[in-house]
Amino acid sequence: MSRPPRAALILGVAGLAPFVWGALTALIPALARPTSDLVAARLSGVPLLVDYGIIILCFMGGALFGLASRSGERVALGLSVLPALWVLFAVGDAPEAALRSLLFGFGGILAIDAYLWMRRLAPGWWMPLRLGLTAVVVPCLAIGLYHG
Repeated sequence: MSRPPRAALILGVAGLAPFVWGALTALIPALARPTSDLVAARLSGVPLLVDYGIIILCFMGGALFGLASRSGERVALGLSVLPALWVLFAVGDAPEAALRSLLFGFGGILAIDAYLWMRRLAPGWWMPLRLGLTAVVVPCLAIGLYHG
């Protein structure tokens, strides 16, 4: 395993900010008031966790499709489209159901990450980065589910 490139690490960690903000404002709704007043209520708490979780799950599926397409391996390509299909069929309108589905989705995408990494379709630094990011995303979604 190698260390991720600095840019990948910085962008990955920066991408956690909406998850952390969503979890914090789900736990402490008063923190969301300035955001709600200045921008929009959907940019905090559970609505942010759901919307951003959907975006990132699909984004990660696209990233995995890019990795899989380099080899043309059918199983890897098939697995890489599962996150978008999961969002389409499993993430419902009710916030609790959506968060639950997203939790499973991020667990599933980590399994796909591992598969691609073990097949050497992902760079050596991929899994350490993905494990670290997922270790933040999953608790944030769980906070939204159980405290939002």
